[in-house]
Amino acid sequence: MDTSSQTPLEVVRQFLKDMERLDYDTALKLVSDDCEYTNPPPIGTVHGPAGIRAVLEPFFAPTLENEFKVLREAATGPIVFMERLDRHQLADKWVELPVTGAFEVRNGRITVWRDYFDAATIMT
Repeated sequence: MDTSSQTPLEVVRQFLKDMERLDYDTALKLVSDDCEYTNPPPIGTVHGPAGIRAVLEPFFAPTLENEFKVLREAATGPIVFMERLDRHQLADKWVELPVTGAFEVRNGRITVWRDYFDAATIMT
């Protein structure tokens, strides 16, 4: 997959679309081998596609469907900010998590990804 001609915003949009479908193999091709992925404690920081998958696969395991609704987005150079409402359908209900993501994209691949959210919200 050659994404070097896509804008950083297009790369992040595609990544989120692939993650929405839980298509890890496709989504993680858009991530650099040394990508730094950070979440609030207690999750912390992991590196590379394998680290990202190790965090997200168990988190999304109980979901039947995901929706990453982008509320606002801004990009300047390699930096992309996205305010999102991440929605996850579980067996008995939908849960929502307001998230702001900061991404850095170089040569068509995400090199930095930081998600900011209230960790207490995710625990409830």
